[in-house]
Amino acid sequence: MNIDKDLLLAWGGKIKKYTKDEFIFMEGDYARFYYQIIEGSVKTFNINDNAGKEFTQGLFVAGNSFGEPPLLIDETYPAAAVSTGDAAIIILSKERFIKVLNEYPDIHLKFTLKLAQSLHDKAVTFKEVMSNSPQTRILGFLNSYKKRIKADHTPIQIPYTRQEIANFTGLRVETVIRTLQRMCCDNLVEIHERKLFY
Repeated sequence: MNIDKDLLLAWGGKIKKYTKDEFIFMEGDYARFYYQIIEGSVKTFNINDNAGKEFTQGLFVAGNSFGEPPLLIDETYPAAAVSTGDAAIIILSKERFIKVLNEYPDIHLKFTLKLAQSLHDKAVTFKEVMSNSPQTRILGFLNSYKKRIKADHTPIQIPYTRQEIANFTGLRVETVIRTLQRMCCDNLVEIHERKLFY
């Protein structure tokens, strides 16, 4: 979701700056604000208590908002959010955000469509993560990324490390490395100087 920055500021939004690896909210915190990124990027993730393994829920860049579902239903965040580099984020209180949605039906509709797309994407991701095949999980992640950035069928460089792909797919990094090597041999992906293309 990308609401006009000036409109958010006019409704009382504040710009807050974050440094790399600074937490924006923690898993279990109550949702009290609408967040929209102006600069930088943010990752939402969970840590498996038993294994200490990270599972990335989402990666958001400038123009994206994040963390809205718990905001609307008075729930806690199911994941933590951290800046992945220096970031500037507009923060608007829940009460004012609800007023914006009520005052601007076009924004409300776009917001509803964004939530519907997010639910759809989560269902597809869940199905792929439940697959026992590492190749299916990785292909699902790569296809989802290309769809999100509206890329065509031409191979593009994937801007994620093997560790980040592992965090998104719930796989071990060693499994991702081996699977990508096999996928390269099968001409499903290309690897040039350790860079991944799909």
